Amino acid sequence: MSESGTRRFCPRCGDPVQRPADVELPGARGRQQQLCDACYFEEFDLVDAPDRVQVRVCSQCGAVHEGNRWVDVGARDYTDVAIDAVSDALAVHVDADEVTWGVEPEQVDETTIRMHAMFSGLVRGTPVEDDVTVPVKISRETCTRCGRIAGDYYASVVQVRAADRPASEDELERAEAIAHETVAEMEATGDRNAFVSEVGRTHEGLDVKLSTNKIGRKVAQRITEQLGGSFGDHETLVTEDEDGNEVYRVTYAVRLPPFRQGDVIDPEDDDAGPVAVTSVRGNLKGRRLTTGNPYEASYEDGDAPDARKLGHAEDAEETTLVAVEDERAIQVLDPETYETRTVARPDFADVEGDTVPVLKSRAGLHVVPPTTPGEAESDD
Repeated sequence: MSESGTRRFCPRCGDPVQRPADVELPGARGRQQQLCDACYFEEFDLVDAPDRVQVRVCSQCGAVHEGNRWVDVGARDYTDVAIDAVSDALAVHVDADEVTWGVEPEQVDETTIRMHAMFSGLVRGTPVEDDVTVPVKISRETCTRCGRIAGDYYASVVQVRAADRPASEDELERAEAIAHETVAEMEATGDRNAFVSEVGRTHEGLDVKLSTNKIGRKVAQRITEQLGGSFGDHETLVTEDEDGNEVYRVTYAVRLPPFRQGDVIDPEDDDAGPVAVTSVRGNLKGRRLTTGNPYEASYEDGDAPDARKLGHAEDAEETTLVAVEDERAIQVLDPETYETRTVARPDFADVEGDTVPVLKSRAGLHVVPPTTPGEAESDD
């Protein structure tokens, strides 16, 4: 076969194509295979770029809208965000190989960044370059989360109360901290629907409004795990969504136990003496003030046994240790009458010092554990 029989001609300009007929260009398709290099590059664009790219930014929290959701990016400025947006918007020709590119951002004003992008690559074995400039417009809006917060939106309420007593300030502060800690943990995992809408104090206790039912239940669970007690829930129909589904708001009623850590109680089911409460998680636990032996209420008693409160370890007073009688008794000064009194010697009593902490109540005078006031229960 003659050379002219194997030669191909460009279908656009008619010039011979300087390439053997049996050699195909990688990446070129259909008619592009037939064009000569001059005609091919005449209509070739290395980069396809939009006229403008818009980046939606929440003016409150700085989140960026990506796809169909808002994403926290943690950026001090939005140059990197603009670069990513331009990168996603640019399309490099499929025929190009060994493509490299760089970008130089130009801050035009507070809401506009001009991106100057430089590309280079190989097409049909020929080095090609292309420069494009894409303006990026920063559009400030309000994300769904911030809109809900501004609108006082909430889906659940955690109500913290104490049984047969007012909740202590320490308990209310801890319950509020647990709510914020729980929300912070969920935010750290990327849950943008997690937020505390409102915290309110009432004469009965604490009300915490939260963004979802799931968070409300988790907060209620953690409060009872750390502070004791139990919780229940009830739903209230508030509206219907756009699909006609019923939307409920859930109230989680946390009931703290009637006694708290540090209380000194006198169980009514025995005559073994008062108990200093050391834990109210699960069933109540403590130490006998007469011996120091451990005490644990039965699970049948629920949050706490039937008992009367004698006082709190914080009410204890330091008094003079007069003498040690034996392994079971010591002599101390009554902090009110200053008379010498013989009292029980529990195993936690420090008889090496000059004073011991005592609590005077209707049950008598008793030494209390010196570490009970303010002693934190372990989270384990």
